Amino acid sequence: MASGIRATIAFSDPGDCPIAATAAQAETPIEQVSTSIGSDTAKSVTEFLAPSDIEPPAGVEPAFSYGTETIYRTVHDGEECCPCECLGNRGCPVHRYNAEDGTLTLVFHASDFETLQTIVGDLRDRYPPVDVQRLLQPPLDGSPEGRVFVNRGRLTDRQLEVLETAYSRGYFERPKRANATELAEELGIAQSTFTEHLMTAQRKLLDDALEVDADRA
Repeated sequence: MASGIRATIAFSDPGDCPIAATAAQAETPIEQVSTSIGSDTAKSVTEFLAPSDIEPPAGVEPAFSYGTETIYRTVHDGEECCPCECLGNRGCPVHRYNAEDGTLTLVFHASDFETLQTIVGDLRDRYPPVDVQRLLQPPLDGSPEGRVFVNRGRLTDRQLEVLETAYSRGYFERPKRANATELAEELGIAQSTFTEHLMTAQRKLLDDALEVDADRA
């Protein structure tokens, strides 16, 4: 049996994706998503959790209410209107979703690199720009329950630059090879700004790694 490849790809313009549209309407991230296929294999149903006090976009209907949050439902008719449907129709169902700030990030599995290249090429043509954030090929360490998705796309360009600079210059080593003052000067920013960007970047990544619901500043 082929081990396959796990890909993490972000779309800043995900077409008519109902999950991304609802996240934009609610101004909050959406991650709790599930898709099922009924007896009519031409159609599948996606359900996701979002705030109750929104006007859902076209094609999205409330299914179950849990007070301040509601399970919303959308039915796919086989037409490819977003990256999620595109992947499903190519035998690569989505493993994990994250819709936030107009960006849709998907984690999915492809059987091999040739298949992955074909799919990514198709996605680039239909939903540019496409950001391939991570590719992993098993065996992966740890149990499936212990593997989590860390969304690097949540970092701003400046936060990512500060984090990468700090890491490459040995800021996190013991003893440190560079201090905050030196790195801030190298980046042309104040030390307080460097520290703020670094702490925010670390908190965002740790929120994902520890699967903590926190203020996503």
